[in-house]
Amino acid sequence: MKDVRSRPTLWAGYAACAWAFMFAATSAYWAAGGTQGLDAVSPEIMSLSKDSWFAPLLWGVVMAKVLLGLLALAFVRGWGRPAPGWMLLAAAWGAGSLMVLHGGSNLLVRGLMAAGVMTTPPSMHSTTAFWYLVLWDPWFLLGGMLFCVAAWNYRRASRESCVGLT
Repeated sequence: MKDVRSRPTLWAGYAACAWAFMFAATSAYWAAGGTQGLDAVSPEIMSLSKDSWFAPLLWGVVMAKVLLGLLALAFVRGWGRPAPGWMLLAAAWGAGSLMVLHGGSNLLVRGLMAAGVMTTPPSMHSTTAFWYLVLWDPWFLLGGMLFCVAAWNYRRASRESCVGLT
């Protein structure tokens, strides 16, 4: 079978990997005891960060995000070929779709609230709500889109490389 690593597949795969690794780095910083930016996630998280179970939980989150980055690399690196293509695609489509739904729907609702189109509950007038609107929701939407584009391009390139082989 021909090499399915086309230019769009490479770009999308590397961008999705970079997104996941940057996301993992943030969690690693917090897991190592850093507190800068935790209040942008939630005031409750800030207080929980002192609990003994918080750091191990975050290290698990770091590992999940690193695995997500490795999934993206599997589309563009040769070591991803032994894995069944359908399995890589299912994982990438699943993760990407969930992130698009999460980030996109939250961004839409928070945007409508910020624009005054929807009634805004008191909890949405907080610093945390602001950071979700301008950082976290767009970040999830971006990550989801990158994983979906990587999966789409990988599938298209895989199909094109099989043309004429039957």
